[in-house]
Amino acid sequence: MATAAADAPAPGALAPVACRVLGRHRETHDTVTLEVERPPGFAFAPGQFNMLYAFPVGEVAISISGDPDGDGPLVHTVRDVGLVSHALAETRRDGWVGVRGPFGRGWPVTEAEGGDVVLVAGGVGLPPLRPVIYHVLAHRDRYHRVALLYGARAPEEMVFTRELAAWRSRFDIDVAVTVDTARGGWAGNVGVVPSLVPRAQFDARSTTAMVCGPEIMMRFAVTALGDRGVSVDRIFLSMERNMRCGVGFCGHCQLGPEFICKDGPVFPYSEVSRWFGVREL
Repeated sequence: MATAAADAPAPGALAPVACRVLGRHRETHDTVTLEVERPPGFAFAPGQFNMLYAFPVGEVAISISGDPDGDGPLVHTVRDVGLVSHALAETRRDGWVGVRGPFGRGWPVTEAEGGDVVLVAGGVGLPPLRPVIYHVLAHRDRYHRVALLYGARAPEEMVFTRELAAWRSRFDIDVAVTVDTARGGWAGNVGVVPSLVPRAQFDARSTTAMVCGPEIMMRFAVTALGDRGVSVDRIFLSMERNMRCGVGFCGHCQLGPEFICKDGPVFPYSEVSRWFGVREL
């Protein structure tokens, strides 16, 4: 049986470190990417998140969307959907934010070695998966086929458009992009993200799938991957919702017996299928 000391967060996990914003890039009309100075000794795994504090408004959980193998600034992509995220999104270069973390269980990049990797992202579900892309491309010889399936509601809602173009020009990763609704001069695929799964090239027997996006998109993506023969034990989801403290104390993110901030946010579908899609559980 775990002791209270063993379950306690690491020293400093509850105290944010003030960090300067080194860069700010607008992705869409409501989404920005912040580059924040890295606290000394900070390291993270793909899929982990930080609690970002907007002085003096409050804090919110934001996935780390930068390179896990680099030593540059911490990168967070923030969608302006609430009071705290609005304050963060409005923070300018040379402003300050509080950082505490990293927290949570990340994507299974080590377990995926030796097989195919399929990444399925919807909208701002791409930022939590971007560290996986960086890691896989930096260690490309450890993986077989790699596919990125990405979709947004409309072309102007896409994030990381320059990187998407760069990734599509490579020969060692297959990138398929779609939009729900075509506008302007869009000449690409039109349809929801899960509709890309049947056309993707991968061997289901050796595939690890990593999925992030709106819950309804993830449900249909799981079904599409299952129809292709991918095991539910090899489909991983990022279940980011209702996280308030990052260390499993407040209980806001409880999902059945699990605490998303502490036991996740990444889970194999087999662990959460019973609770998946249940509102506000």
